[in-house]
Amino acid sequence: MRKKRTLRRAAALAALLLAGGLAAGWFRLRAALPDTFTLAPGQALTVGSLPFLQAGVPSAGPAAAAGSVQADTSRNQTLRLFGVVPVKTVRTVETPRRTVTVSGAPFGVKMFSDGALVVAFSDQYTAFGTENPAKEAGLRLGDLIVSAGGRPVRSNAELSAVVTAAAGQPLPLTYLRDGVQHTTTLTPVADRDTGAWRAGVWVRDSSAGIGTLTFTDPARGTFAGLGHAVSDSDTGAELTLLSGEIVPVSILAVQKGTAGVPGELKGEFSGVALGAVRANDTTGVYGTLTGAAPGGEAMPVANCQEVEVGEAEILTTLSGTTPRRYQVRIERVNLTAADPNRNLLLRVTDERLLAEAGGIVQGMSGSPILQNGRLVGAVTHVLINDPGCGYGIFAATMLEKADAAAG
Repeated sequence: MRKKRTLRRAAALAALLLAGGLAAGWFRLRAALPDTFTLAPGQALTVGSLPFLQAGVPSAGPAAAAGSVQADTSRNQTLRLFGVVPVKTVRTVETPRRTVTVSGAPFGVKMFSDGALVVAFSDQYTAFGTENPAKEAGLRLGDLIVSAGGRPVRSNAELSAVVTAAAGQPLPLTYLRDGVQHTTTLTPVADRDTGAWRAGVWVRDSSAGIGTLTFTDPARGTFAGLGHAVSDSDTGAELTLLSGEIVPVSILAVQKGTAGVPGELKGEFSGVALGAVRANDTTGVYGTLTGAAPGGEAMPVANCQEVEVGEAEILTTLSGTTPRRYQVRIERVNLTAADPNRNLLLRVTDERLLAEAGGIVQGMSGSPILQNGRLVGAVTHVLINDPGCGYGIFAATMLEKADAAAG
């Protein structure tokens, strides 16, 4: 009898949704849910940012596949609106919860790119007038030159040496554009005044900057920070990693952010290298520890669905090397964002942070986001026109990438 009443209620509510023109909202809600959720062993499925969704009874328990010595811990569960209207059947996978050492300390990133990045063009004055071999070869800003004349190119010096050796003869170039390899031919020209052979292009082979260390994993000897890739300041292109390291930084001053003008942490590199960079990924900078692991607080990592709309804290450093906690509010949680750097929308509510920095500034990228005693994410970007707001990435995403970077 109770089952029949429940079915009637579900049918009536579904009819009400459709009649009220809310079908589009139902589809949007369904699209906002991922296909798979990770749970700690024995944990029930709830979605912190969507508390009106309730999970049904999971499918049959784990069963070992033929020839396997490990049980399958995944199940199907249906999420229902108010426990009545089915929204989506998802897969849940049980995985032991991980604990990491949360940092919030500033760190410096030094990186060398695996190629020569085109950052500017320079017209050359020759006996025939103004020429630009690089433009004529079809190169664009942000292209990564990886070989010239059949020789690998990983620095400005290497490219200059090949151009000089060509002495005006056509020079085959291989370059990457948006991750796709292309070839072209560049013919160097002689400078009218000096006679030196020129390509008409400025390239960059390294980068250095300040960010925030999100966490270290002493058990696996890894680190994660920044929450986004290291990019070239002129072109915005992500640097293709050849090698890199992270070093301690001491914050000396804060340039306060205002609407339209992002602020910035200013500091100096100090001490020996802490770790080797193994990956410069869209989601952050990852690698292995080579020196003494920075201090911090051991804290469990939240699964994505555990993050809630509401009060939270960020751990960041505005002076010296010691992180402090500041109050923020998570205003939106997007479980299926196409851009993982924008899974969370934050608003700074701490008057101290607003007074000292105006909100979120450059250099805070990677600052850990804490909620309910767990590491839930890291700061990634500031809203240029509203420095009191910024975006964040899930900590679970960064932990997965850190594991992959360590091999």
